[in-house]
Amino acid sequence: MSGTEPVNDVDDNGYPSLPATSWAVLGMLTLGEGLTGYDLKKWADWSIGFFYWSPSISQIYAELKKLEAVGLVESEMVSEPGERGRRVYRITGRGTRAVRNWSLHAPVEQPVLKHGLMLRLWMGHLNEPEQLRALVQSHIENMESMRERAKLHADHATREPAWAFSKMSLIWAERYFQSEVDLARQILGDIDAAAETFSHVRERDELGNPIPEVAGSWRDVEDFVEGLERRQRN
Repeated sequence: MSGTEPVNDVDDNGYPSLPATSWAVLGMLTLGEGLTGYDLKKWADWSIGFFYWSPSISQIYAELKKLEAVGLVESEMVSEPGERGRRVYRITGRGTRAVRNWSLHAPVEQPVLKHGLMLRLWMGHLNEPEQLRALVQSHIENMESMRERAKLHADHATREPAWAFSKMSLIWAERYFQSEVDLARQILGDIDAAAETFSHVRERDELGNPIPEVAGSWRDVEDFVEGLERRQRN
């Protein structure tokens, strides 16, 4: 489907090929309100930004333009006396059917974990244990702050019965951030053990980087693990 080709009437199970961000925008528009791009940005930050996507305003408008071009949303200019006009977007019947079908039938994407702290700890041999502990402690403080924000948002997502599943998702986000805190506290105790093992490296180069005892031995481990996985699948 091209960026300007209208979507045909959606059947009982059908939905067009769109990126997940498009479906997120459509999902926000299924809660019965006409929203501006700015409204959608604020709502995303208030809700799905805790577990999926915190978009820029330019991303929001790009998605809305694309969705309107294919007939899944429609818009109108709304103005109040003495105020500047606003473009308000609403989901169409076709858009509602499409996002309902997508939410029911589309495969769930594998979560992509890009954990900045763990990347730093993975190369922990470049720093001292106390520096690594400081990084972990900073991460704990950040996650505690996010946990409290998610809890605050969940606690106040009670005005509309239609927000029930939004509230449920925010409660999940609160639990997720707590699990991050718990994991980080556990790894604080792992740093010294890793540093002790690393202290047994026999040889280093002039920059202090470790010289492997058997170059390329990670390939043997990779091959062994892949073999185990194949046998488990079969």
